Amino acid sequence: MRRMNDDQLLRYSRHVLLDDIGIEGQTRLLQGHALVIGAGGLGSPVALYLGTAGVGRITLVDHDTVDLTNLQRQIAHNLSRLGQHKAESARQSIAAINPDVQVRALCKRADAALLDELVSSADVVLDCSDNFKTRHAVNAACVKHRRPLVSGAAIGFDGQISVYDSRNAATPCYACLFPPDTAFEEVACATMGVFAPLVGIIGSMQAAEALKLLAGIGQPLAGRLLMLDGRNMHFDEVQLPRQAGCPVCGSR
Repeated sequence: MRRMNDDQLLRYSRHVLLDDIGIEGQTRLLQGHALVIGAGGLGSPVALYLGTAGVGRITLVDHDTVDLTNLQRQIAHNLSRLGQHKAESARQSIAAINPDVQVRALCKRADAALLDELVSSADVVLDCSDNFKTRHAVNAACVKHRRPLVSGAAIGFDGQISVYDSRNAATPCYACLFPPDTAFEEVACATMGVFAPLVGIIGSMQAAEALKLLAGIGQPLAGRLLMLDGRNMHFDEVQLPRQAGCPVCGSR
């Protein structure tokens, strides 16, 4: 395991001081690779916190460009980057804080073929997308390649987060909770609106779960769905059983 240099020991000293992380855990972060799908409301805090925490390699995937309406909540972007691809904008924001992190910005749609290629080389995957089609494609790739998935969602004042870890046969995948053949009504921020700090809360929690998985600390949210009512700042937790007949993970 490669030793940290003096600059890294100083930069990450507040992590090193934590008994649960220490030098060994921080070194795991420096050697880790996180794949982030979506660089918008959830992806912004995810990308920034993974970058500041020192995750060695981050791959950002987002085909969309920065729009003025995004700036109410998507904190990785700014006015000077209107029209720029979000993945590239987020890459620049990480580089401005921590230039040592290797960030790959892919300005592409996360389809099944691309995900099959990218997920296999990642240590953890974070789904920060905003539609069921992408979420199911990400989940299928994570199950196939046995990679832990940190999934978040936020709309209006309501948010949710869970970890789907296909390495653990006792825990469910995303499709166990939201079957791919079931019709769900898609809701978008453009029509429903979203409370600006909500995506920051859920995105920060996604980053925290990913860092725990990479460093090998704590208890992940696998098998549990955490739901936030942002109006009343109230959390509810639901236990998620694995579905034996799930079309995605049922045969694992």
